[in-house]
Amino acid sequence: MAMFEQMRANVGKLLKGIDRYNPENLATLERYVETQAKENAYDLEANLAVLKLYQFNPAFFQTTVTAQILLKALTNLPHTDFTLCKCMIDQAHQEERPIRQILYLGDLLETCHFQAFWQALDENMDLLEGITGFEDSVRKFICHVVGITYQHIDRWLLAEMLGDLTDNQLKVWMSKYGWSADESGQIFICSQEESIKPKNIVEKIDFDSVSSIMASSQ
Repeated sequence: MAMFEQMRANVGKLLKGIDRYNPENLATLERYVETQAKENAYDLEANLAVLKLYQFNPAFFQTTVTAQILLKALTNLPHTDFTLCKCMIDQAHQEERPIRQILYLGDLLETCHFQAFWQALDENMDLLEGITGFEDSVRKFICHVVGITYQHIDRWLLAEMLGDLTDNQLKVWMSKYGWSADESGQIFICSQEESIKPKNIVEKIDFDSVSSIMASSQ
């Protein structure tokens, strides 16, 4: 993380003003993307700057760096980073390997097809080479979805959704989110009724506005 913090300060200066559109800075920004991947860090602004430079300078496009940017964006779901990055990649490059596979993985996550996601990822594990902490970051997103969707969930289903976890691995994630299990194999997530916040709607109508309506109707 020390390398990331050091580079972050330097990159922050590069991104100020006209220098962010200087293709001579691409090499530095690309190394910064690799550092993010290795050190499980993240800087969306810098990554978008890389994709913007690729748009302006198509000859400098790097598939590997773009793939790393997309994978890092997936680790920040449910934020819209992945969609932002995808929109900055032209259609021709979206059809290339491994970008096509990563976009498919993103679609599965965004549509909550979690079991299918893990199956597809298992068939493309080479995508994660050099990406630290990707799977656990995805599990955090899945736990977020479970937390706002379920009151109770079967233990086996949660384990599948989190990537076929062992019982001990599942207990770690349950403990992290304060979820408890009963003897029947059901896991209590939360009472969704407690999450509903009532909102009082007050309409203010003054006499002048009512009188004008009444007058026009006569």
